Amino acid sequence: VHLLDVNVGLPGLDEAALLPKITRELQAVTDLPLQLDSSDPAALANAMRVYNGKPLVNSVNGEEESLERILPIVKKYGGAILGLALDEGGIPPKAEQRFAIAKKIMERALAIGIPKEDIYIDCLCLTASAQQEAVMETLKAIKMVKEELGLKTVLGVSNISFGLPQ
Repeated sequence: VHLLDVNVGLPGLDEAALLPKITRELQAVTDLPLQLDSSDPAALANAMRVYNGKPLVNSVNGEEESLERILPIVKKYGGAILGLALDEGGIPPKAEQRFAIAKKIMERALAIGIPKEDIYIDCLCLTASAQQEAVMETLKAIKMVKEELGLKTVLGVSNISFGLPQ
């Protein structure tokens, strides 16, 4: 493991109180970097405030609300962002559409002073068994983001094997 994703967003939990508590507790027992995984601005701000180092925030996306609520917090506390190539319409089917969202996220982050080296993009992987053509679109989007925007990419692949035989 190179990084721990920290998500406490379950119904009935006070995420704004719990995320900073868990962040402190994890940092007391491991030197691994943490990825703060929340869409709750208060939870992110509270956890980033107590984080030792530069946290990666998972996630921001191309939705206006996400950009407006999350990017200023990341900038204020000196974090890095993981941008998801989706927006109000969900995950676009074509690489060019995902690229456009990645570019929008990058431009908005740069505009408020988040450095390019602190922007990571997830071009999003769908179920390979049900949407095989989407796999190639994901790979194409990754290549475009790396080559045309010069950004680092990550890829959450938990969905790729859903529905495949053992």
